[in-house]
Amino acid sequence: MGTSYHITVVADQLPPDDLAQQIDQLLSTVDNSMSTYKENSEISQFNRLPAGGSLVISTEFADVIRISQKIWTLSEGAFDPTIGPLVDLWGFGPADNELSIPSTESIETALHSTGFDSVVLEDSTLTKKKSLALDLSAVAKGYAVDLVADHLEMLALPDYLVEIGGEIRVSGFNAEGVAWKIALEQPQFFAAVDRVIDLTDIAVATSGDYRNYFEKDGQRYSHTIDPRSGMPIKHSLASVTVITESCAEADAWATAFSVMGASQSKVLANQLDIAAYMLVRQGKDFVAISSDSFSSFVH
Repeated sequence: MGTSYHITVVADQLPPDDLAQQIDQLLSTVDNSMSTYKENSEISQFNRLPAGGSLVISTEFADVIRISQKIWTLSEGAFDPTIGPLVDLWGFGPADNELSIPSTESIETALHSTGFDSVVLEDSTLTKKKSLALDLSAVAKGYAVDLVADHLEMLALPDYLVEIGGEIRVSGFNAEGVAWKIALEQPQFFAAVDRVIDLTDIAVATSGDYRNYFEKDGQRYSHTIDPRSGMPIKHSLASVTVITESCAEADAWATAFSVMGASQSKVLANQLDIAAYMLVRQGKDFVAISSDSFSSFVH
């Protein structure tokens, strides 16, 4: 997944000797299924299929497709895992493209090769109705967190923190016997803590446009692409933190809200009772905007 992970388990009994290997195996399962950087992964095989092609996929891959379909529908297309061609076009994907501004024509061409409504899942068979490519990087890390967390619970290890690339799920209590303390970063290159929240039995994911971007002629181009326009986002929303029971859904919603911007995101988060915390650029400062249900996590 091109990132690091950190897992803390608090237990009054020793966990299995091979727990680290068990976790590595779970992470490899996700990586071998959904990594666009692996030539033989399921997603790479699917992306190579012609229009009308089908692939029988694993349970894990099917789970992530279903979660993606849910967020795609509720966000009205702001979250769309078929943006692979657009991500590549702007130089942020696995292809060796330079970070550059594509032509209007090439953006229009890439848009014709997107659209999650052209991906159909029936039982364990995934079909593409037109030529397109999937990119599940905005949900797969969160899903991997859920897999590891569920595995720890299956092993009767209910007190844990699982973090993969900044996406987190916690359960029970930390070594001090209190709720886990999670720091929310300020959206700047050098990490600075904006606030600390106490969490237990919940997942949290953050998406931001402040680390992965390029500048040209004084214009800043974010790695977050709006799948509806094919363009990098231009609004002032710098980072979004989402708190839900499922880390996969938190991961996907953080991306969707990053695309939508603060005002639209707050309205939708309140409609769906999603806890969201957003930092919006205002000059050189940041202003915090949150959904109603986020207040229950602030003490």
